[in-house]
Amino acid sequence: MAELKIIDDNYEEILGKGGVVVIDFWATWCGPCQRLSPIIAQVAEDYEGKALVGKCNAENNEALTEYFGIRNIPTILFIKDGEVVDKLSGAVNKLKITDTIDKYL
Repeated sequence: MAELKIIDDNYEEILGKGGVVVIDFWATWCGPCQRLSPIIAQVAEDYEGKALVGKCNAENNEALTEYFGIRNIPTILFIKDGEVVDKLSGAVNKLKITDTIDKYL
């Protein structure tokens, strides 16, 4: 399964499902975001059924970006039961992402 597209119109429904949700905030012009994209896709596949992993284009979803106070991209938010529990900024490796997810499962 591909990672979810998380947008202004669906994030409340996605977060309302509870559990662990991972959101990668990115933009098309961002080089580090582009390098992170295949890693996020792999993490989404690896954690299918355990955590919801998705991407949010920060430029096209201003309400969601503002709601979470995203100032830099890429930024990955880790949300558990509707609450932000962790955050990673910059181009991080897969192990850092999976270790963070594992803390909250």
